[in-house]
Amino acid sequence: MVKKKTPKVEALVLEEEKLNELLASLSVDGGHDGVGQVAKTLHTCLELNDPVQQIQLVKKAGSLLEKLGEAPTDGEILGCCLQTLSLGYTFLQAKNPLRRAISSALSSVPPWLQERAMASLSMCLSDCLSDSNPDHYPHVINTIAGCLDGFPLGERCINNLLLEVLAFLLNGLHEYVHQNSVVAGSHIAQAQLMHSCLAAVKTSIQVIQKCQGSIISTLTSHQTLKDTLSSLLDCYIRIITDEEFLQAIQSTSGMAIVLLIRSVMGSGDEVASVVCSLLRCSMNGLDLAPIWIKERCEKLCKSTRPPGVSMYLCHGALAMLSWKGSSTGPHWETLLLLVPNILLDLDVSIKESSTVMVVVRVLMLWSSAALDYLQERKQLCTLSLQQSLSGGSDLHRRLLEHIYSHWEHPLDGVRHHTCSLFRNLLLLHRFTNSTSEANPDSCIIELTERLLQLEWHMRGKYGALGCLVELYGAKYLLEIQPQLPSCLLNLMSDQTLAPYASDLLERLFISHKEQLTADASAENLTTTEAWMECWHQMWVTPLLLVLCGAGVDETTYILDYFLPKLLRCSPSSLTYMVQALQDRLPYCKGSTGSRGALGALMTCLRAARSQGVMQSQADALWGELAPVSPVRQALIHKHDQVRMDALGLVCESHRSTEVLTSQEMDLLHHFLLPNLNSQSPSVRQQAVSLFKKVLCRVKDSTQLMLKRQSQVKEPEQRARDQHTLCLYKEFLHELSTKLFDVLLPGASFSKCLMSLHLLGLLAELFTFGTEPDGFALGEVVTSTHAQNVLYCVASNFLEVKLLATTLLRKLPISAVGLEEPHVMRGILQAALDLSTSTNPFDSVTAAHLLNLLLDQPNLSHALLLSAQEQKLNFQLPSTLPPAPDVQELNTLSVIQFLLCCLQLEVSKAEHCLLQAAASYPLYGRAHCITAVLQNLNTECLRHTEEWRRLVSELIAICYRLSDVVSPVVQSSSPEGLIPMDASTDTSAGLQRVLQEIQPRDTNDFFTSARELDAHDEEDQEETQKKTKVSLATGGEGYRVTAQMVLVCCWRSMKEVAMLLGQLCQSLPLHYSSDGAHTHPGLITEAQVTCIGLYFRQQLLQSRHRGAFELAYVGFVRLTDMLCRSGSKVLQQLPACWLSEVLEEVKASDPSSKLCATRRSAGIPFYIQALLSSEPKSSSCSLLKMTMRELITLAMPTPDRNTDGSTVPQVHALNILRALYRDTRLGENIICFVSDGMQAAVLGFTSPVWAVRNSSTLLFSTLITRIFGVKKGRDEHSKKNRMTGREFFTRFPALYPFLLNQLKEAAVSVESDSGQVKLHPSLFLLLLVLSRLYPSPMDGSPSPLGLAPFMPFIIRCGRSAEYRTREMAAQALVPFVLVTRVPSTVHSLLQALPQDPGPQIQHNYIHGTLLQVLFLLQSYQSESNRPLPAGNGIAEAVLQRMWLASRQNGCVVTRGAFLDVLVCLCGPKISLLCDSEVGKLRQETLSILLTSTLVNNNGPTANLEPGNIQYMLSLTRVAISASVEIPELWGRQHLTTQLLECLFNCPQYEVRELVLERVLMRLKEAKDQKKTPAWLNETILSNLTSLALHERHTQCLAKVLQVLSVLSCDLHWMNGVQHLSQESFLLYLLALAQRSALSVELYCAAMTLLSQLVTQVVNSDSKGASITACLPQWSALVCSSCSEEQPVDVKLAVAKVLVNATSTLLTELQLGLVSTLSLWRSLFLLLQDEDQEVRSCASDFIANVPTHLISADVAGVTVCPPVALDVGVRLLCHLFERWKQVPAGVIAVTEWLLGDEEGIEETGADDASILDEEDALFEKSDLNLWAEPVQWVKMLHRHLISLIIIYKQTKELECIEMEQARQINRMASHARAKLLRSKQALDTLPVLPQFSCPTAYARLVLQEQRATLALDVLDNMRGALE
Repeated sequence: MVKKKTPKVEALVLEEEKLNELLASLSVDGGHDGVGQVAKTLHTCLELNDPVQQIQLVKKAGSLLEKLGEAPTDGEILGCCLQTLSLGYTFLQAKNPLRRAISSALSSVPPWLQERAMASLSMCLSDCLSDSNPDHYPHVINTIAGCLDGFPLGERCINNLLLEVLAFLLNGLHEYVHQNSVVAGSHIAQAQLMHSCLAAVKTSIQVIQKCQGSIISTLTSHQTLKDTLSSLLDCYIRIITDEEFLQAIQSTSGMAIVLLIRSVMGSGDEVASVVCSLLRCSMNGLDLAPIWIKERCEKLCKSTRPPGVSMYLCHGALAMLSWKGSSTGPHWETLLLLVPNILLDLDVSIKESSTVMVVVRVLMLWSSAALDYLQERKQLCTLSLQQSLSGGSDLHRRLLEHIYSHWEHPLDGVRHHTCSLFRNLLLLHRFTNSTSEANPDSCIIELTERLLQLEWHMRGKYGALGCLVELYGAKYLLEIQPQLPSCLLNLMSDQTLAPYASDLLERLFISHKEQLTADASAENLTTTEAWMECWHQMWVTPLLLVLCGAGVDETTYILDYFLPKLLRCSPSSLTYMVQALQDRLPYCKGSTGSRGALGALMTCLRAARSQGVMQSQADALWGELAPVSPVRQALIHKHDQVRMDALGLVCESHRSTEVLTSQEMDLLHHFLLPNLNSQSPSVRQQAVSLFKKVLCRVKDSTQLMLKRQSQVKEPEQRARDQHTLCLYKEFLHELSTKLFDVLLPGASFSKCLMSLHLLGLLAELFTFGTEPDGFALGEVVTSTHAQNVLYCVASNFLEVKLLATTLLRKLPISAVGLEEPHVMRGILQAALDLSTSTNPFDSVTAAHLLNLLLDQPNLSHALLLSAQEQKLNFQLPSTLPPAPDVQELNTLSVIQFLLCCLQLEVSKAEHCLLQAAASYPLYGRAHCITAVLQNLNTECLRHTEEWRRLVSELIAICYRLSDVVSPVVQSSSPEGLIPMDASTDTSAGLQRVLQEIQPRDTNDFFTSARELDAHDEEDQEETQKKTKVSLATGGEGYRVTAQMVLVCCWRSMKEVAMLLGQLCQSLPLHYSSDGAHTHPGLITEAQVTCIGLYFRQQLLQSRHRGAFELAYVGFVRLTDMLCRSGSKVLQQLPACWLSEVLEEVKASDPSSKLCATRRSAGIPFYIQALLSSEPKSSSCSLLKMTMRELITLAMPTPDRNTDGSTVPQVHALNILRALYRDTRLGENIICFVSDGMQAAVLGFTSPVWAVRNSSTLLFSTLITRIFGVKKGRDEHSKKNRMTGREFFTRFPALYPFLLNQLKEAAVSVESDSGQVKLHPSLFLLLLVLSRLYPSPMDGSPSPLGLAPFMPFIIRCGRSAEYRTREMAAQALVPFVLVTRVPSTVHSLLQALPQDPGPQIQHNYIHGTLLQVLFLLQSYQSESNRPLPAGNGIAEAVLQRMWLASRQNGCVVTRGAFLDVLVCLCGPKISLLCDSEVGKLRQETLSILLTSTLVNNNGPTANLEPGNIQYMLSLTRVAISASVEIPELWGRQHLTTQLLECLFNCPQYEVRELVLERVLMRLKEAKDQKKTPAWLNETILSNLTSLALHERHTQCLAKVLQVLSVLSCDLHWMNGVQHLSQESFLLYLLALAQRSALSVELYCAAMTLLSQLVTQVVNSDSKGASITACLPQWSALVCSSCSEEQPVDVKLAVAKVLVNATSTLLTELQLGLVSTLSLWRSLFLLLQDEDQEVRSCASDFIANVPTHLISADVAGVTVCPPVALDVGVRLLCHLFERWKQVPAGVIAVTEWLLGDEEGIEETGADDASILDEEDALFEKSDLNLWAEPVQWVKMLHRHLISLIIIYKQTKELECIEMEQARQINRMASHARAKLLRSKQALDTLPVLPQFSCPTAYARLVLQEQRATLALDVLDNMRGALE
């Protein structure tokens, strides 16, 4: 919701002379009477400067004036009082509340005083009107408007001063019209002028309307008034015909013209006649008007007037003429019918979206006016008028076509007005035809049926159907389409359609309920059960089915948009929903992707809770509608949305003061820890939002209870409240503690983010204070907690840094410890060290640490000490500020310190850039300066002189830094400029090259890598020796890599741009206005101009994308500042710079410095920034001028000369692409889309590759701009397309262009010789046309119809190029209506030869067959019904069957004809009648049986082009006849033969296709629990044999997948030889071991192998070979779970382990070692980074026998963290069942200790940890989800619990000595590891979390592992003793 802007209150401050005069006149002695009190009150008011107090005093004066008696004696003082009020009114601004108070006071004077008050106000107004200063015009105009706005006294004054007011408005309009031509190009001035001009025109309209009587009475006798009105009319006409004015001003002027004519001529038929003449641009009807009006209006009747004039006049006629109460007459009816026709004629040529908006709005106004006209005088209207406005008329048809063309418009306003227009048309039709709501006529029925036939992706369809529901009721639509509710519910999965579908559903179910209620009332039914059951079955039952069965993602928007509306309509339906879902709970668990009955229940309850339908009660949670147990299960459910719905149920409430119950607190704790580590950003956002709601409930209810405790005296209530407050405190303390405890080193990003968010909420709502009167959350914050939050600042994720820094400022000072000098100095030193790190992200950490220290009073002293240590020339500011300025002083000191460091480092970099890149890469310091500046409040700085000097130094150092790094980023190939890191050469050569490239821009350098070494000084000159400065005190060298140098350079450029942009944006500007008044600031106009020139140079010359893209960000800040600045010099800069760069682009050639490669590098960014700075309220003259210039450059020259125009053309195309992509330009760019499309298409004809490349990029951008981003996977889906009518209506210029281009292209494809003649633009044309489609709503042919394109598209199918024929076929489909498909297909088939001949053109045949095929497939998918009888298609196909036989020598056309046959014969429900399809199937089968696929006697022709496609076409026929519908082909006995031929076909493509189809059919049969009839022993034998002999990887994978689906026991055959199951298992094991390179084959082999292992293990007899291979299988499973494995492999293994849970994981059939390896694999998968893998692995819980786990999770799908915890607990329980506790504890302790580290580390290993140096941007296998510390703690917790239970329940048994020795050995290893970890931690520098975070995290983990392992081993040893 947008907050309404509060008017600014300003005090009344008059000029000193006037003020003294008024004060003197108001000074009275005594003043006890009423007038004296008024004078005293106003005297006090004038002396004050507080506007609020002035308002109060003015109101008091008004009440005193109202109480005055008649004829007081002190009339002079009373006059002064009235003059004071009048003067204040005319002095104040329009929206000032003080002015409204004055007008109220003047209006409240008693009647006898009103004349004097009016005279006083009139005198002041007259003084204002006499002011000739144009700068005062806006204020005076606003004053006039204020007098007419609910101020009767002011309105009377305007009537008295009518001539003066009109004369003043005339002068103002004259001035504005004149200035408009003067200020062109000055955007700020032009925007202000447009605003003032619009106000003047509106005010003149108000004056004419309010003073109508005065004008009529004065006009005949006063020539001056007539002349003034005539001049005003002339001004309006000049504005409406001048396109430089904004449309809003022109539209208002059109209203003013019509209003003025009506005011002079009255409301008779003559007015309508004159307006008709103006609309027609004709002089014929103007004779009825006065001469002076006629003379002025002649200018409007010129044929050269802009087309928009008619539109504005139409608007004026509709808005200013009274259609409801006007007199009738023929001219009124003519005008009523003329307006829509003029607008519809204009609609065809509109380009700009803003104009479309005006047209649609005016048409909507016309429809409302027509309704008003008919309702007032239906009996008086002529029959022709009623027929013209009724449905079926020509006007009605044209209006409907306009609606269909615009209801998908991207502007919301256009779509809204279009829907309103549609509704009004329905009302007009019903009004003119007297149809009732219950009986819609044939016109409405036909319209409804056509609407329902439209695709549901069309948004306009929903609004139109909603209008039908509103006018005719829901039953009307439900009778036509009963499945409408289910259909709309299925659409709710699409985010773009969900709002529209939900709105239509709401209208439907509300209307349906009202109709059912009315029917029940009519039948005198007293109970609602019967009709409510009907309503529930219609609306609620389909909803519940969708919620239970559809995917979770598909039902998200049902909760957001639909369900709340349904519950608001019928709250009582909640009980029905809950009961129905609870009945489903036992058997509706939900599939893999659905939420099931539990999730649906949570969704419904949450919606009801948020809508206030369901309330919590003190004794029963949620009124006992839902038990707590399902809610607990839902809070840890596998699916994110189910958990969020359950959390929403707990958190949301209709009352913010509702008390949080103890049960709700328990549920929140139950939810918290398992859900902190969510990877989904949306889930984290929802969870934080819901927790905020519940914490707000705690806060609000706490305040209520505290207030009640001070008021309520009942002890019971006070005790309950006190108990609740104690529960609140415990809850918040426990919540805070849990959140702090998870912020450990190694915590995942998502957990840190969630915890910090929630802690931030606690700090915001309750604060971490220690006050006893609050919850004292500060008590739970320890120094360890604060340190953990501080270490989050070192995170690599920016959001975590921000949240941690913000939270640290809110924690108790004692816990954070920043006030301690050594702590602050340590953090400061860490920040300074990080600011010079070669890791780019360390500088961000440094900036956050510095910002954290800015509030510390001793920071400046610490900086001084640090500077002394580094021997820097740094001094603190001379003056010591008072305490409030600590932050300003610290900011100043920090920036000065960083600036000193940066100056020193830049000086060194100027001497040796390589040393800087390796040791102090410059950009870190600059980034810290920018970050510190961002938090500075520049509005109230006290040390302005120091800041000015500092700003000058900062700008200077930025220029120096830029000069150092520019040679690299401005090189022609910056990415290839610096060598990569493969060589060991010294740095001297690299340094020489960097010196050589300073003056040049080439890329002929760096052919080998370099490495600096301070000890290698041979063959170096003295100057080069000086560059080898050692960075270490021991004389060590430094290393530099290519990445370091490049990153140093382009990131430095980035930080320079950001710093300069920040300076321009945040610092106040120092400038002078009008040469008199100086505005003090910190940055001057000259500095800003120089910064702009610097950005210009960088954007136009930089080559590195990172450099110029980020320079663009800084430049945007600068241009925004230029527009907002008060300096007129700076306001002119964007236009000046734009003109300069366009001239440079025009004059560019191959020798130009402008980069023509890299998509013109920074030039488009430069122009984008300048154009986006243009105010949206201006006329966008810069954009229009730029687009015209660029389109002219982008168009090819008429003579096709490319010598001098290539480079400018490339630049123009690249710049246009950037502008079309810029969303900030909005709809203003749409009017240039047609021109851009023409430039892109014509650019493809250029012989220059660069032009064609840029044209391709521009074309792609325009396709996205026109059709929107891709809305579906299918490129040819109608979601990604647009109707032809809408496309050509929005872009009418493209109609003739595309048609002409297509004609040229179609001529070029005629190739009798067979040679390829490809038109350059043909592909683009077909691509555009394939995105269009005809709408079922299209009526009669229009000038923009699609029919003229069809012959040329069909002709393109004759091309000799295969892809062109295919594109032509795809493009033809959208141009053929579904009803025209049969006739079009028949005509295409008739054009094919019936017999073979020598002159046959196979390209033509193939293109035609493709068009037939695509049309039939389209008809099949859209119509879902057979072709109409008598279509002749079957006969035409039968006559050309030779095309599928061997008589046709071309296998390509043979295959295409077979595809057509498959389309006709293959579907179960054929497109043809039974007799026709039967004949076709017989003929097709005979061709199949004689083909090489079945009867392969001759040699194969695999190498023949198109043979594979032909074989695949034959395969599709065979599959249809054997697998899909063999019963319809009538040859079931051939099924086995056909499948054997397919399985044994030598082409692997054939085998792969048939196996895919077989696999698909088997899965379908398995879901239906059926066995296919064709699946016999022979087929099974073929499949098993194929599994042993197939050599093609994909085919073998498909075979194994098929066998995996066949879960029954198979007889394994190797030819005729039988194989045992054990033999095949060994074969699969070997296959899986050697097929790791093929993911698909590996997964298939692993799945089938695991099924066989499970079967073998469960069998009674197992051979020795089987027993031996089981450990190999177990090892294979374990190796497949590692982090580096592909996701598909891990998913397959996860499914294997889930399926094996009940047999292999919970039973000790494989032995302890193998079983534990499987469990460990499962735990690894539960901690995998991929969410899908974790989710799949968590399903094992559902397969665990219920007696082994608790009832809360038994049979429930839970989230991975809970599954992991339950799995570890279950494993410990299994150790007890297996009586393997000691062995199990030892094995799991090895996991805990981390056996992946291998042998003991040496001291050198630890040293290497400290010496680690990560390469820049190196990617690692880091798992961002897994948390090793939490994992080892979980293992430790469950092992200790197991040992405790073991101690209590163990039986006397003999412990193996080997186990005791193993425990001792592990304990020794753990102690050694713990010692080494502690020693290594002690050697780390101060604050290692920042200096070496990776090493620190690794050592902390090692220490934690060793500590916890020792604890487990000690406890186990104690249990065994």
